[in-house]
Amino acid sequence: MKNLRYLAVLSSAAAALFACTPAFCANEDLTEITFCLDWTPNTNHTGIYAAQALGYYEEEGLDVEIVQPPENGAVLMCAAGQAEFAIDAQDTMAASLDLDEPLGVTAVAAMLQHNTSGILSRAGDGIDSPAGLENKVYSTWESPIELAMLRYCMEQENADFDKVTLIPNDITDEPAALAANQTDAVWVFYGWSGINAEVEGVDCDYWSFSDISPELDYYTPVILANNDFLSESPDIAKAFLRATKKGYEYAAEHPQEAADLLIEGDNTGSLTGARDLVYASQEWISGQYTADAPAWGVFDESRWNAFYSWLYSNGLTTHDLSGIGFTNEYLSEAE
Repeated sequence: MKNLRYLAVLSSAAAALFACTPAFCANEDLTEITFCLDWTPNTNHTGIYAAQALGYYEEEGLDVEIVQPPENGAVLMCAAGQAEFAIDAQDTMAASLDLDEPLGVTAVAAMLQHNTSGILSRAGDGIDSPAGLENKVYSTWESPIELAMLRYCMEQENADFDKVTLIPNDITDEPAALAANQTDAVWVFYGWSGINAEVEGVDCDYWSFSDISPELDYYTPVILANNDFLSESPDIAKAFLRATKKGYEYAAEHPQEAADLLIEGDNTGSLTGARDLVYASQEWISGQYTADAPAWGVFDESRWNAFYSWLYSNGLTTHDLSGIGFTNEYLSEAE
């Protein structure tokens, strides 16, 4: 009986010790965070997946769930408090701020430092600059800001935007659509679709909005946070940004390894069979995360304001949004 009691005590102690190992208690004291993407996983998001896979969020006491955006969008989800963080872009974010009662979100980090979007077209069609769009077919999302930017860029070269034929943009593979003559030109983000043209072997021309006018070098994409969350939990917001910054720094220094983490972390299936594209895209975009900024995520106030001033002066917003909608406060203290 004495031996049995002794064995029972040992068994209880071992069970207690085993129950508290990291494998069993990993999430017990972690703060849950919901982070809503803007689209299916791609190399804009690599730093997030790297931070998660490498345990950077857990080191900061966070359990981060990465989710896809709902039908009404990531910004509304974040503003409603259903996600602490979300992804948007400065141009599309303007609609959330240009209200008598703006949505309760603030951009807290720039995922890329510069606007890497522009117009992709078939090589040799003469659309290697804005003027080349005259008498050509352009696939549009019919966004007022999109069309105003195109008009503005063409006017810089004394070209007539009204001579562009506009058709709805329902394209999912831009290089393939150009090769099949479904359109002559389409707006793309070079780090994905421009690189995809190279991977697919489609010879294309490209020009960037930021090369045409400095006012169009706005921030896309950005990480937003819910304003109430920032006010009530500033330390948690800083912890999230510290971990995310480490993830992007890792992705910048280790492109292929980070690309593998992105592919492994994708639970949507959208990257299945796209390893060559992900590798090539990651190699290019890793240099864009910080670029010429003093650190990852930092906003240049004058550049942010220049774009919103341009929107206002062109009648694209009813309010002058300069000076609002962004902050470096949480990121600067995440150093």
